[in-house]
Amino acid sequence: MNIQTVLDHLRGRDDQALFAEAEAVKHAVFGRQVYLRGIVEFSSHCCKRCLYCGLRAPNARAVRYRLPPERVVQAALLAPELGLGTVVLQSGDDYSYDVRTLCDMVRAIKDRSTLAVTLSLGDRPLDELARLRDSGADRYLIKLETTDPGLYARLRPGERLEDRLARVEALRRLGYEVGSGIIVGLPGMTGDILARDVLRLAELDLDMLAAGPFVPHPQTPLGGEPCGGLETTLRVTALLRILSPRSNIPATSALNSLPGAGAGPDARARGLHAGCNVIMPSLTPGDVRRGYEIYPGKNVVEAGARQVVSQVRAAIHQEGFVPSAAPGFAPRSTNAAGTARSQAGRGHCGGQERGQVVAD
Repeated sequence: MNIQTVLDHLRGRDDQALFAEAEAVKHAVFGRQVYLRGIVEFSSHCCKRCLYCGLRAPNARAVRYRLPPERVVQAALLAPELGLGTVVLQSGDDYSYDVRTLCDMVRAIKDRSTLAVTLSLGDRPLDELARLRDSGADRYLIKLETTDPGLYARLRPGERLEDRLARVEALRRLGYEVGSGIIVGLPGMTGDILARDVLRLAELDLDMLAAGPFVPHPQTPLGGEPCGGLETTLRVTALLRILSPRSNIPATSALNSLPGAGAGPDARARGLHAGCNVIMPSLTPGDVRRGYEIYPGKNVVEAGARQVVSQVRAAIHQEGFVPSAAPGFAPRSTNAAGTARSQAGRGHCGGQERGQVVAD
């Protein structure tokens, strides 16, 4: 697919055909399964100054919290009870958790469950990432937000896109399944930049890809900018599915947070029909959940984790899909390195096979 074709689709050329092709491609690889991955956001502290994020270090009004390790493990171990095959441990770039503590948390989860463990901890040193992998971590999520070097540098002060890309490759060499993604509609993102983002993200040949709309946070320098578009985000998702048939693609929580018609649960449901095959309900304890506000509207649900997961499962069924309890390793058998990583990950998970479905 060339850049002109991508641009045409981003502008709305034949959405019906685009979404139908994306759904057909997803069905051919994943069937009707939707993988459920519980996310535990264990720290809202962050040392970074990203212009788009409510957790940015200069935001003095942000609600900050750190969960003690035992509470992180306790929250994570809700996942198998609720029929989830993966837990995601996520935080800001918070170095108050040393690598020994993080490794202990991963080992505790692996020792007491067959969960796949995904980490999203930001830019940890490579030796720490290696130790975390050796402790049993299966996957690592590290967002790019954009693959345009100039825009990346403006939005993430003091950082370079090439360094982030090098970290993606280092994670791959360490044997992780690696995920990344972009934010659609970032201030300064032109149509050409977005089209190149789609193609570059697909070229990275990752195990997970994500596209979420920009939702401005009022306590950031970009608070007065417009939101990213829902339709454009869904088109990006569909294009990523077609270009990367075997990658896992989540229906992001940001879809739920867009204001206006078509947003909320309906937007996430539309994501499932545009090629998404993963949903990540929050298992973050209710007393701190609202503090993890990277954008307004995230984690506003008052329900407990059990009710949240129950609602998500019901919504998946309503759209004609089946919630799966499998760990959901990317079935990228055409890529030898990806196959090796998936096999290694399944070993960490006690041999649980892809395709196990939650019984109703």
